[in-house]
Amino acid sequence: MKKVYEGKTKDVYSLDNGNVLLKFKDDCTGKDGVFDPGENTVGLTIDGIGKANLETSIHFFEILKEKGIKTHYVSANVEEATMEVLPATVFGKGLEVICRLVATGSFIRRYGAYIEDGTRIPNGYVETTLKDDEKGDPLITKDALALLGVMSEEMYDSMKKQTLEITKIVAEDLMKKGLDLYDIKFEFGYNNNEVILIDEIASGNMRVYKDGKIVEPIELTSIILEK
Repeated sequence: MKKVYEGKTKDVYSLDNGNVLLKFKDDCTGKDGVFDPGENTVGLTIDGIGKANLETSIHFFEILKEKGIKTHYVSANVEEATMEVLPATVFGKGLEVICRLVATGSFIRRYGAYIEDGTRIPNGYVETTLKDDEKGDPLITKDALALLGVMSEEMYDSMKKQTLEITKIVAEDLMKKGLDLYDIKFEFGYNNNEVILIDEIASGNMRVYKDGKIVEPIELTSIILEK
């Protein structure tokens, strides 16, 4: 097993069988000792959060597997805080995909002149941003992605379809616990030219409300993992 990448919250190893191993860490992004999933630097360590994030990902990846949706997920070992995944190539230098079910946050900052904060988006709205901290993760369109050679139009269509489908499944699962999903962030890659969901499905990548109040990521993780 060889370490190929050391990330902020996960380390990546190559396995002899050709797959990849993700090792979840207790390091969290944040600032001045306060947890913030939107930050780009490690700000604190929370005992056990690595395993909790892994368990959350397992919860959702297993549901997707049952529904016949292929992702990079192969298996996991909670005790060792590891997840075995298929190798996948990211699009360009990294691409984030956001699916919005409610108009809020940066969506309202951009389009608030046309829509009220809290408006439901019945069929979901998908947007893509380039991973670029210096430029503030700029929005990018399907046409631009194809023009720049980041992905083909067919790959984009597959990614968008999967995003809407997976978001609906996650939202329905959260609803069983009285949770209301407003938006969620995913990352996709490609394996043998097939577009698949990669990375994790963690509480820090979702905006979720309960009884009209936002649920913080650590509390959300606890609710999702409640038996």
